[in-house]
Amino acid sequence: MIKISDITIDYRSLLERKDTIYYTDQSKPVLGFCMESDEQKIRVEKACISLNGWQEEIDEIAYVIYGGEELLPMQTYTIRVQVKTTDGNHTEAHATFETGRMELPWKGNWITDSSIINTSPLSPRPLEFRKKIILQKSVRSLKVMATAIGIYDLYWDGKRINTEYFAPGFTDYDHHLQYGIYPLENIQPGTYELRAIVAAGWAVGRSTYIQDTNKSRSLLMADRQAFLSDVFVEYMDGTSECVGTDASFEVAQSGTYLFADFYDGEIYEADPSRAVYAWKKAEDTQLKEKPTIQVRYGEPVLGHEIFAGKYIGQTRDGEFLYDFGQNLAGVIRMTVQAKAGDVITIRHAEVLDGDDLYVQNLRSAKQIIEYHCKDGEQTYSPRFTYMGFRYIAVKGIRPEQMQIEVQAVYSDLLGDGGFSCSNEDLNQLQNNIVWSGKSNLVDIPTDCPQRDERQGWTGDIALFASTACFNFAMDHFLMKWLKDMKAEQGKTGSIPFVVPVRKGITPSMTTSCWGDACIIVPYELYRYSGNVRILEEMYPVMKKYMKDVRRWANMGLLANKTPYVFSLPFQFGDWCAPYGSLPDWLAKGKWTGTAYYAHACDYMEKIARILGKDRDADEYRRLGEKVADTYIDKFMQGKGKMPDTEAFQTGYVLPLYFSLAKAEKVNQTMVEELWKCIQADGGHLKTGFTATPYLLFALADHGYVKEAYKLLLEDTNPSWLYQIRKGATTTWEQWDIITESGEIKEGSMNHYAYGAVGDFLYRRVCGLEAEEAGYRRFRVQPLVGGDLTFAECWHRCPYGIIRVRWEKREDDLYDLQVQVPVGTSCRVVLANKEIEMVENGKYEFTWKE
Repeated sequence: MIKISDITIDYRSLLERKDTIYYTDQSKPVLGFCMESDEQKIRVEKACISLNGWQEEIDEIAYVIYGGEELLPMQTYTIRVQVKTTDGNHTEAHATFETGRMELPWKGNWITDSSIINTSPLSPRPLEFRKKIILQKSVRSLKVMATAIGIYDLYWDGKRINTEYFAPGFTDYDHHLQYGIYPLENIQPGTYELRAIVAAGWAVGRSTYIQDTNKSRSLLMADRQAFLSDVFVEYMDGTSECVGTDASFEVAQSGTYLFADFYDGEIYEADPSRAVYAWKKAEDTQLKEKPTIQVRYGEPVLGHEIFAGKYIGQTRDGEFLYDFGQNLAGVIRMTVQAKAGDVITIRHAEVLDGDDLYVQNLRSAKQIIEYHCKDGEQTYSPRFTYMGFRYIAVKGIRPEQMQIEVQAVYSDLLGDGGFSCSNEDLNQLQNNIVWSGKSNLVDIPTDCPQRDERQGWTGDIALFASTACFNFAMDHFLMKWLKDMKAEQGKTGSIPFVVPVRKGITPSMTTSCWGDACIIVPYELYRYSGNVRILEEMYPVMKKYMKDVRRWANMGLLANKTPYVFSLPFQFGDWCAPYGSLPDWLAKGKWTGTAYYAHACDYMEKIARILGKDRDADEYRRLGEKVADTYIDKFMQGKGKMPDTEAFQTGYVLPLYFSLAKAEKVNQTMVEELWKCIQADGGHLKTGFTATPYLLFALADHGYVKEAYKLLLEDTNPSWLYQIRKGATTTWEQWDIITESGEIKEGSMNHYAYGAVGDFLYRRVCGLEAEEAGYRRFRVQPLVGGDLTFAECWHRCPYGIIRVRWEKREDDLYDLQVQVPVGTSCRVVLANKEIEMVENGKYEFTWKE
C-alpha cells in the first residue's frame, strides 16, 4: 500500500494539522509532500503538484516553489498532489490553506490610552478595548484580524476566540510584527461586542535580565500598549464591510486583570462587583517605528500536556504544597469552591528546599499568582504569564476546596523524533532533553523559563539546534527567530547576544559560538529540512559577520603574533564549565574563539558550495585552513599536545570534533591527551557549553568508543546521569545545582544547552546520520557499547518517518531494523563494513561485533 502521508506549504505540515487553518501572506510559497509505503523500493515515476490553476510535474519527491499567478488576499486555496509510482500504482491527496491580508491596507488605526503615564520598572496594568458591532444582515463569513503592542486575548460577545497564548508573539517590534486571524462561524444578525485585553508582554513589560528589581526596566519597545484590528464581514447578499479600530472604541485599565507580567505573575479579580472600569474613548496613536505586519509566520504558543497536582504537605508558613512530577514551562488550572473576597496566592518553584519552595534561583522574578475569588465554584488559569516550575505552594484555600493541575505551555511544534534504549537512565535523559526543549521553545528559543531572564540567547540555541531539529519540527519556529537576527545585526556585522534585542540592555558583539548562531542555526535547519531558502536569506548576514570576525582577529595581531587567533573583543570561553568561576571560563576564550573561527569557515565553505558561490567557498577554505593550522601550531605545539600548564578538556575536544588537524598522528595524540585529562579529572567531563555537545563524538570518532560510553553512563558529579540520580526531569544549566550533600546552588534547572548530548544518542548510539540535506540520503551505522542490549530512534524527515532499532542477541550477534521513507536511500554500515545501499521499505540485518 502506498499513500501520500503529508502535504506541506513552506515546510509546514497541513495534513498533520487538519484541525487548524494555515494562513500565509507569501505569494510564492514552497510546496511539498511525502509518502508512505509497505513495500520496498517504490519510486515515484511521476508526480504532479497543482495550485490555483498552476501545476508542476516532477519525477521524484522534491520541494517545488509555486510558479503560478500571485495568490490573492483572503482566499482559500487547495494544493493537490497526484503520484504514479514505478509499480503502476496511483495515489492522490489534497490540503487547503488560506491567504491573509497580504499587502491589503488596514482600515483600523492603532489605538491606545495616551493619558496613562508609566514610570514603574514593573509591567504596566493591562488595558481593555471594546466596541459594539451591529450586524443587520445574514452573515456568510466573519473574520477578526488583530495585533498589538503587548500581548492580547480577544473576546466576541464574552467568549474568548483565540486559543494561543501571548499573541502576537515576540519579535523585533521595530521591524516585524505578526497578526492573527480568527474566523467565527454561525454568526446571526444582531449586536455583538468585540473586546480585547492587552497586557504588557515583551514589548511593554519587564522582560530584561537585570537581577536588581530596582534597576529593572519595562517600556523597552513602547511607552504603553496599543491595539489594531479589522473585522471583515461578508454578507449572504454578496456585500461586505470592514470595522476597524478607531476612536469609536472605548478603553480602560482592566478591571479583572489587575496585574500581568512574565516574571512576576498575574493578579486576577474574579468578582464582577469588584472589577472596576473607567471607560473612555480610545485615541488614535502612531508607533515609533513602522514594522512590517504579517500574518503569523512562527508557531503559536499553545497549551499542551496536563499534569495533575499531588498534595505533599505544608510549608513552615502553612502553605499547601503540590508536586506535578515534571519541571516545565506552563500555567496552573484550578477549580475552587470559594467565597467572594477570598484571596488565593500561589507561588511556583522548580525544587523544594526542605519543607519550602526554593526560590533563590528566581532572582527578582516572583512567579506568583494572586486570585481574588467570587462566590461559588469557579475555574481559573493565567493567560498573560507563564512559569517555570514543578512545585507550587498555595495559601488562602484548603486542599479539599480545590482541584489543581498544570498545563505545559510552549510553541506548537510537532514531535519529529524520539529515542529509547535498554538503559532507563538514558531514557530519562532523553525525556529531560525533550522537556527542556519544550520549556524553552516558547515563541523564541530561550535559555530558561523561570527566572528574570527567558531571553533568546544565541549561543544556547547554536549548541542545541541539531538536537532540537531531531526532536521537533523547527522550520517555522527558527525561521521566525532568524528573521529578527537578520534585522538586528550590527552595522559592522556583530550579532546580539540575545535575539530579539532588548533595547539598551542587550550587547551586540562579535564573539564565537554565540555570534556563530547566524551560521550554525541556519545550516542545521537546512541539514534537517533541505530548505535552501534559509541559507540564501541568511548568507549576507553570515558573510558580514565573518568579515567582522576576521577584522577582530586581525586587531589581535599584536597580542597573539598571528592574525588567525580570535580572542577579541570578548569570548565566553569555557562557559559554565564545572571548574573555577567566571574569570576561569572567560580565560579560555582564545582557544574556543579560534577553534570556532575555523569551524565557522568550514560551515561557510559548505554553505557557499550549496549556493553555487565557489569563489567564496575557496576563500573560506583557505582561511579555515590557516586558522586550523594556527590552532594546532600555537596551542598544540604542532604535535597535538597542549603544554601541561594549559591543558583542559575543551582545548582538545574542539579541534578533534572540528577536524582542525590534517595529520592522523596529531589527532591520535589529541584524543590520547583528552582521555588523560578526563582520567586526571577523576573520570569526569570538565567541559563547558561550547564543547560538551561534541565531547563524546571527539572520543568515539577517534577510536575511544568504550571510553565515550563510560563517560556517557557516569552518574557521579559532574555528568549527565548525575542529574538523573538527583531526580532531575529537565537538564540543568550547571552540572551540580543540587550537590551530593543535597545543598541547592543558584542556577536554572531547566536549560537545554547540556541537553545537546542527545545528538550523540541519535547519530552514534543509533547511528542515524544525514549524508544529504533533509535525509534524502542517510547512513545507519550503530555504535554499540555501554552494555546496552537495544537502542532505537525515529525521526520524521521531509520524506517521511525513518526508524532505526538494533538489539543484541546471544554470542555477540546483533539485529538491525531500518525503515527507509519513499524518496530516500540509506547506506547501512555494520561493524565498520558497508553492507548495502537500500531504498524505501523496511529492512532487517544481522551482524557480529
